[in-house]
Amino acid sequence: MNNTSNKTRELVKTALMAAIIFVATYAIRIPNPATGGYSHLGDCMIFLGVILLGRKNGSIAAGIGGALSDFLAGAPLWILPTLIIKFIMGYIMGSIIHLNPTSKKLQMIGSISGGLFQIIAYTMVKIVLIGFEPAIISIPNIFLQTGFGITIFMLMSVALTKTLVKKIN
Repeated sequence: MNNTSNKTRELVKTALMAAIIFVATYAIRIPNPATGGYSHLGDCMIFLGVILLGRKNGSIAAGIGGALSDFLAGAPLWILPTLIIKFIMGYIMGSIIHLNPTSKKLQMIGSISGGLFQIIAYTMVKIVLIGFEPAIISIPNIFLQTGFGITIFMLMSVALTKTLVKKIN
């Protein structure tokens, strides 16, 4: 395949994963009255996307998919923070699993590390945007969302990683 075909294929896979992340984030939302935000299932798709697309493209898909969800959910204040936080979360995981993306141990370490970054980063942004008390009150919610995303991701990974990594490449 020539270079243009490879770049087009890479762009299409990244866009498709961003769409999947968006749907998983936007379609099933559990409101959080403390912050006006919501919990979702997008994190598990972000982690899966990083495995399938690699550090760079998985992170791009993560940022775009999450930010698009905030845009369509009517939360314009959160679009830029989400774009940055989800990108970095994916990049952290991708950096950890880079040498062996199918290693369950590295996947666990990578998703937990990216997830911890997300919890800290969103809490810091919430302190600035909505105040200290609502930000602190929302920590258990984002912790549960992140933990649930990691758990679902690991279950999906066990079932799908080897098959999908072979098929997508």
